[in-house]
Amino acid sequence: MEVLLQQILNGLVLGSMYALVALGYTMVYGIIGLINFAHGDVLMVGALTSWTLITTMQDASPGMPGWLVLIVATVIAMVVCAALNFTIEKLAYRPLRNSPRLAPLITAIGVSILLQTLAMIIWKPNPKSYPSTLSREPIDFFGAVLSITQITILATTVIVLALLMWLVNRTNLGRAMRATAENPRVAALMGIKPDVVISATFIIGAMLAAIAGIMWASNYGTVQHAMGFMPGLKAFVAAVMGGIGNLAGAVLGGVALGLIESLGAGYLGRLTGGFLGSQYTDIFAFIVLAFVLILRPSGLLGERVADRA
Repeated sequence: MEVLLQQILNGLVLGSMYALVALGYTMVYGIIGLINFAHGDVLMVGALTSWTLITTMQDASPGMPGWLVLIVATVIAMVVCAALNFTIEKLAYRPLRNSPRLAPLITAIGVSILLQTLAMIIWKPNPKSYPSTLSREPIDFFGAVLSITQITILATTVIVLALLMWLVNRTNLGRAMRATAENPRVAALMGIKPDVVISATFIIGAMLAAIAGIMWASNYGTVQHAMGFMPGLKAFVAAVMGGIGNLAGAVLGGVALGLIESLGAGYLGRLTGGFLGSQYTDIFAFIVLAFVLILRPSGLLGERVADRA
């Protein structure tokens, strides 16, 4: 029973990180119908930026509380990622907004490769140990073990998701985003500026990716230039699972994928008699994606924006 509970908790932590990244995918797709495959690399930039800031602050002020160092690094990393995504949207995607869909998709892949290359030049290709800012003392939870970092990840995710839902459903910006997603031309006639709304969407998505990148680095303890590829790809799978374009679906897909991977890591070896081990858990994301696309192509909750033809 303790093993099952441990895997469920691990899955919730992993799913929380997937959910934050998946929200960035689904928000951009919901507004302009673009799959931003560079989104995982924005996560990477956030993680590496925070690594630089944390190591610098810890060297300059050894007595500074770890939680304060983490907050400062997170805020600055969010600003850096927001500026980066704003620039990417304006320079790489906006000129292609009325082009055939293949053009922005290829551009997104090119931007992803460019960001990885620049990160490799700036931070060098070797993996780096992510500094600890919170206590590593394990906490017993009915036989399972949680760290302060994992509890912080879960709490932060809940708070961020609540704030995002409030922003989308209760604010003028949220109403403008929903209107632009439904019909940008009609929204423009109503006085909404689609370019401003789209830029705001990219900025919000980048801030979520920065938080997720810091969570990922804090949980796994390493950072490097290629670290955003697999989380970004799996978060895209989570967004498709939930119904890309649907915010609640992105959260559901992220949590579901995290639980599936974690339970698979815990029980795959037993179920296959040791033939497959936990190192094969990456296959679950793509097996699940195949089943979802076959059985329910619109995702678990369906695509929010109906017409993407």
